Amino acid sequence: MSADANFLPGYRIGHASDFERRTGCTVVLPPAGTIAAVDVRGGAPGTRETGVFAPGNLVSQIDALLFTGGSAFGLAAANGVMAWLRRAGAGFAVGSVRVPIVAAAVLFDLGVGDPGAFPDERMGEAACDSAAGPGGIATGRVGAGTGATAGKLRGAGHAAGGGLGICRLVLSGGGEVAALAVANPFGDVVDAGSGALLAAPSDGRGGRIRSADALWREALPENPRAGANTTLVCVATTVPFEPGSLKRIAIEAHDGIARAVRPAHTVVDGDVAFALAPGGDAPPLALRLQVGAAAAEAVARAIAAAVSP
Repeated sequence: MSADANFLPGYRIGHASDFERRTGCTVVLPPAGTIAAVDVRGGAPGTRETGVFAPGNLVSQIDALLFTGGSAFGLAAANGVMAWLRRAGAGFAVGSVRVPIVAAAVLFDLGVGDPGAFPDERMGEAACDSAAGPGGIATGRVGAGTGATAGKLRGAGHAAGGGLGICRLVLSGGGEVAALAVANPFGDVVDAGSGALLAAPSDGRGGRIRSADALWREALPENPRAGANTTLVCVATTVPFEPGSLKRIAIEAHDGIARAVRPAHTVVDGDVAFALAPGGDAPPLALRLQVGAAAAEAVARAIAAAVSP
């Protein structure tokens, strides 16, 4: 675990980790006025409140984003985030009532530590309590990445460690893009530039297997567990967007998953990408292209950072 990653100004990120039972959750608390878009590419996702962010719907603002272990059981942690935000007076106003908008996505870590352990409401509140500013955020096997693994072609016994990573980039015009990724994929994690393996299954002889090649060259040694794998991504930018144009950034963020995870977006993965930005008008076309390119690059680097020592 390291503590030197940086995110964007105004964002607070917190973890709750159960290192003994190998599960946890991570909450992203954005600045007021932040809107969200989401794109789901994996074949086995587990999510909450993703439909609300479709362009044209009533609500586009987000109060918190939760990434959590525990598969669908871990969605219970979102109730704790909602309770914490309610006490803080945050949420979408409906008359005299405020309803916090908390989106969530899950990963499967039940087969890594204690299969009966998953983040609950208490852990969701604890993650909010621990949320700190944009600098010095713990990464690696912490929070939602506590029980993450990667390269599961040969089963959990031959898998490599996954984790949580962060990357922040500065655009030529001064805007910024950051990505937080939780890497728990079926496929391998590679360096996007060189293709070097960073996390891949052991071959049992001191070497590692390239899963994307082995999948079509060799017979599978066992049936992969559907839904037991996921790469979760949050991309945020300081550049204002409106919901329709921000949706494209969420789509382009998946390019970063495809660069760093091989194979990606499989039927047994739950890959999900969220994009967050200040609400406003759509930026000029050239700036939209810049943010999209930076989003993909930041995601690829964040995934690599998630599995780095």
